[in-house]
Order: sequence, then structure tokens, then C-alpha cells
Amino acid sequence: MQEGLNRRSQRITQGAERSPNRAMLRALGFGDSDFSKPIVGIANGQSTITPCNMGLGRLAAAAEKAVHTAGAMPQMFGTITVSDGISMGTEGMRYSLISREVIADSIETVCEAESVDGVLAVGGCDKNMPGAMMALARMNIPAIFVYGGTIKPGHYQGRDLTIVSSFEAVGEHAAGKISDEELYEVERHACPGAGSCGGMYTANTMSSVIEAMGMSLPYSSTMAAEDQEKADSAWESGTVLVQAIASNLKPRDIMTRKAFENAIAVVMALGGSTNAVLHLLAIAHAAEVPLAIEDFEYIREKIPVLCDLKPSGRFVATDLHRAGGVPQVMKMLLVHGLVHGDCLTITGRTVAETLANVPERPRQDQEVIRPWENPVHETGHLAILKGNLAEEGAVAKITGIKSSSITGPARVFDSEQDALKAILDHRIHAGDVLVIRYEGPKGAPGMPEMLAPTSAIIGSGMGDSVGLITDGRFSGGTYGMVVGHVAPEAFVGGTIALVEEGDSITIDAERRLLQLNVSDEEIAKRRAAWAPPVPRATRGVMAKYAKLVSSSSVGAVTD
Repeated sequence: MQEGLNRRSQRITQGAERSPNRAMLRALGFGDSDFSKPIVGIANGQSTITPCNMGLGRLAAAAEKAVHTAGAMPQMFGTITVSDGISMGTEGMRYSLISREVIADSIETVCEAESVDGVLAVGGCDKNMPGAMMALARMNIPAIFVYGGTIKPGHYQGRDLTIVSSFEAVGEHAAGKISDEELYEVERHACPGAGSCGGMYTANTMSSVIEAMGMSLPYSSTMAAEDQEKADSAWESGTVLVQAIASNLKPRDIMTRKAFENAIAVVMALGGSTNAVLHLLAIAHAAEVPLAIEDFEYIREKIPVLCDLKPSGRFVATDLHRAGGVPQVMKMLLVHGLVHGDCLTITGRTVAETLANVPERPRQDQEVIRPWENPVHETGHLAILKGNLAEEGAVAKITGIKSSSITGPARVFDSEQDALKAILDHRIHAGDVLVIRYEGPKGAPGMPEMLAPTSAIIGSGMGDSVGLITDGRFSGGTYGMVVGHVAPEAFVGGTIALVEEGDSITIDAERRLLQLNVSDEEIAKRRAAWAPPVPRATRGVMAKYAKLVSSSSVGAVTD
């Protein structure tokens, strides 16, 4: 165990026999024999702000006991969360992506200030995971992530419900497709208990990413929050972390370029969230691993979508877990040479060793994971579009729609709320292309998600006939002919700021094109007349964020 002690455990044993450092720790329960043990920080995201995090306390407690049993000294501290689902469609959503940076900074601050020898991070909601991973990559001390687990599906009239069902029901209600009573019943039944949103939305996408990268235990990314196996996995994670400290196995030993390629491949195979692009770029930046937005397109072309998961598919994460989880998907990719089996994982085993006993083909008694010869889609679903509207790139989810292209008149809105009102007031028609701008990292600030307008479009029945582009983000629950992360964003003078009502816009997934069909001369004329708007925030955390944040095309990072 002594080999891994290179931080706080050494610091507090230097100097006087009864140093002030020891005195403080004795008050926490340290005895004479404990000062030679590694100290493990447990970053606990427990809160009742959101169902995603309401069960984290018991997982952190299980991990804490396991760390102590394994011969180390756990010290628990808190970190924040915000609920994307609750803040969706409100001004509060501007704080969502900002919270990723706050989470990363807070974990780094505590662990570095206290010089812990290892850290176990426990998180549930969307930004807990990339925020924690950014911190672990920056610090590069032995670390493991414990996912809080997915929510179980709600049920109403024989169908599974998720939080997205509630948002889409609003659009269905506005279109006169469902009654007041049915809208109410969907809302009542959509979220039955603890856990993160149940489809392959952002939380379950990122938990799967972390497992694919080897920074969490096998099968842990798809477990239900309320099941005993989730607490058992948290205990095992604590034990594994202490072993990693003893062998001095660090995050950057695991989070290599190959590991990021594995993660992207798994996102494509699962049909995961567009947010994975933003977050993986940010985590790679923290780990000092070269990764560019174009890499997603290169990998997408080689990876089939193997899983029939919501939002555009039929099943939820608990179904995926029963069908074999991420290990089953990775084994299929490994057999076909599409993931790197030599990547190291937190257990000390390679990916290939971890998957050795996983069947090469999915079980025949399930329909969640398709056989290789019958995928949901032949190639990945997250396309990187470029053109004069997105010179740095934009992200489109191109599955679950009947047509891969649309050219239509621009309907321009400078806020999400204005666009949503137009949809619900029936002012948007088939063939239109909505433009929602000044919602980027600097312009919003905070790059809010747009689940409300996209769900309203789906609910109204126009998902295949209306396009939407934005410099903001989309929820993992979004699908349809939508393009987000448009960069450069409007606030810094990107071409999206120059679009006028009625301009012709082309979204073409096959050609990877996002184009404003206006002459270069006219665009130059408009650019010369354009002036940046007054910043929405001039003080506080949003103003700091707007000052520091980079383009979404490189992860919207602040360091």
C-alpha cells in the first residue's frame, strides 16, 4: 500500500510527531495507525434537487465503508447538481452547462487542497458525470466514478414512460391530440422514483461513456438506481479504488486516445445523446488528449447503431441492462475490430480481458440489442455538419427521421421561449426551418438545452417536416431534424447571427451540410452591419463563465 502514498499521507507525516494536521484528523476519528493509510476523497453529489441524485447518499455510504474495509481512510465531501429536467425551458437552464464547470472545479479544489491519495466520485444527473471526469483527468490521481443509476420506467395505458414522454405530451396536447386528463396522467406517471432519466439520454449516455473508457466498473452504467446491485457495485468500486492506489493506476493511464475512440464507438452503437460530443471534447481537453470534433464523424461512419433505445427507439436503459448492457455492445464491437481491446481499465484488466466471458452475439430472447447483421442503422447517428452556417461544425442526430434533408424558409427567434410560443400557437408549418440563436456558450450564456421546442414539434406531428438549428444544445431526449452546437455562435458573430426571416436554409445530413442559401456578398454586407448584443449577464457566475468559455466546437471549456 505504501507505494501509492505520494500526496497528503506523506505531507501529514512530515515535521513534528504531533503536527496540527494530525490534530485535525484525530477529531475526525483517525487513530495512530491510520496516518500511514491512503486517504480517499469521496465526492458525493447527493441532493434532493433532482431524482437523479436523491439516492446517491446510500451509494456514497457503501463506498465509504468499502474504502475503510480495504485499508484506506475515506473522507466524504459534497458537490453540487442542478436538475436539467426541472429547469428545462426556463432561465434556470442557462446554469446547466455552467454547473459542469462548477462540479469539476469543486472536486479539484477539495482534492488538491486536502492532497487526497485517491478520489471516488458519485454522480447521477447529466453534468455530474462529465464534471467529475474533467476533474479526475486534470488531477490525475487514482480515481473511479460511481453512477447513481437509471430511473425505472413509468407506466400508463400499457406503455413505458420517461420524462421525455411528459414534454412530448405538451406538444400533443397543444395539437389537440390528447385530452387534459391524459396530459395530467402522463405527467403523474412519467417518473416513478429515484434515478436519472430512463432512455439513452445524456445521463445514461455519459455513464455508458465512462464505463466504455474503463473509469467505472463493468455493467454499472445501466443499473437501476433503486436496485441492490447498484449499492453492491458502489462497494466494489471503493475496493477497486484502494487497489488502484496501491498500484498507482491513474486516470491518464486509462483515459488515452484509444479509450476516447472506444467511448465514441459505444455512443454511436447505443444511439446516445448529442451532448456526448461536447462532453467528450471537454474531458479530452482536461486529460490533454488530442480529440477534435471531426473525429466523431470519422468514427461514426464505421459504427452501426445496434440498440433500439429511446428517444427514437422503443426501449429504456433498464431493458439494455437486462439484455447484457454496455459489455455486450462492446464485445460485438470488439469482435469486429471497432474498439481497442488493449485499453486499460480501472480494475487493472484490459478491455479484452474484461469482455473475455461476454458472448459474441446478443441473446435471442431480447430485442434491445440487435444482431450485427440487422442493426437499427448501418452507420452512427451523430453527424458533424459544416457549411457557411457552421464553419467550426454543428452536431445533428440523424436517426429517427424519415428524410435526411430539408430546405426551407428560416423562422428566426432570438430565444428558446419565443420559438416555443410560436410552435404552441401553430405559427410554425411543415417545411419551415426554425433558427434559435444567441443561446450559445457565451450568448445565453450557458448553452441551454432545447427539449421543450423539439418535443413540442414531435408532439405536434411535425418531427419529419420541420427543421431546427441552434447554437444552443439539445437534451439527450431530443430527436428529429434538429442541429445543435452551431459554431461559431451568434454572440461572437457566427453566420447564424446574420440569418433573416424567410432566408432559405438547407440541412443535409447525407452531405454533412448546414447552409444559408444567400450569396457571399449579401452575407458580407450583413456582417458589416452586425453588432454584438448587450451581454445578458454582467455579474456573478454567468458573467464569469461567458468571459472564459470557449467555442462548443472544442467542448465549451473554461480553462
